[in-house]
Amino acid sequence: MKKKVIAAVLLIVVSLFVGCGNSDTEGTQEIKKELIFADASWDSIRVHNIIAKIILEEGYGYTVDVVPGSSPNLIAGQIEGDIHVFMENWPDNFESYQQGVDSGALVEVGLNFNDNAQGLYVPRYLTEGDASRGITALAPDLKSVEDLKKYAHLFPDAEDPGMGAIVNAPPAWSVSEILEIKFNNYGLGDMYNLVSSGSDSGLTASLAAAYEKGKPWVGYYWEPTWVSGKYDIVLLEEEPFTKEAWENGYNSAFKPVDCTITMDKVSYEKHPEVAEFLSHYTTNSALIGEMLSYMQNEGASIQNTAEWFLITKQDVWKSWVPEDVFTKVLTAVQ
Repeated sequence: MKKKVIAAVLLIVVSLFVGCGNSDTEGTQEIKKELIFADASWDSIRVHNIIAKIILEEGYGYTVDVVPGSSPNLIAGQIEGDIHVFMENWPDNFESYQQGVDSGALVEVGLNFNDNAQGLYVPRYLTEGDASRGITALAPDLKSVEDLKKYAHLFPDAEDPGMGAIVNAPPAWSVSEILEIKFNNYGLGDMYNLVSSGSDSGLTASLAAAYEKGKPWVGYYWEPTWVSGKYDIVLLEEEPFTKEAWENGYNSAFKPVDCTITMDKVSYEKHPEVAEFLSHYTTNSALIGEMLSYMQNEGASIQNTAEWFLITKQDVWKSWVPEDVFTKVLTAVQ
């Protein structure tokens, strides 16, 4: 009888250990399958986030959360390991990015696209007119940033009569500081104020409001965006980019940026299948502009736009993933 009792106790103890072992394994799996993506607030990164989220959740079994914030804060969070994936970095605009890469905290796992542009834009109707809207060209000779000196009267600063207004990038973006230096180097301060846009949405609203009314507007923007897909805007010319001119006060055009995909070091080492997928994730400005135009013209949500891409652009993303993952994802979105 005593032996039976001892055997029973041992059986219970073994069962407890086995149960604990399974719990740890399940816990590890749960942690392994969770990823946090950075939402830096502009539309293209949001679409990339949801495309990657659908693929990772439906094809690989991950759970993906998307956390909003400013780019500098999100990059800092990724360096600390709190953000796992950043789908669209603009490295030249944020000093902390290169510091993270150099330290090894950020790992560049892919190149999303690199055929982009940024700088000061005006609506095309301002320089060429638009007969369909009854708009005549008010600044036919406005081709370059230097030419702005002749047209300050077209862009009056509502808060400072007698001065023109150039709309800057959001203050949280490092490019706003670059534009301040450019602004001073180009000698625009005598006739213009560099006006803060406040935020990404504020910048877009400022341009869209002027464009819809057919009014003059000049300010920072970039491509690709839904704005560049929907509105006909023109990048003002600067001297062609050279490293020497850029390093001497940004006295040249912006160079096209390698918009990268990054992972934090720990997640990169822990999730090789994610790193492999993201290494193949690649797009271009025309494709992104098409997605964003679809979203704007159809009034589609980010989710619907991502699903539209996965259904209609199978030839683009099929090469990003193994065949079984492709089949799972396509089945899920159709």
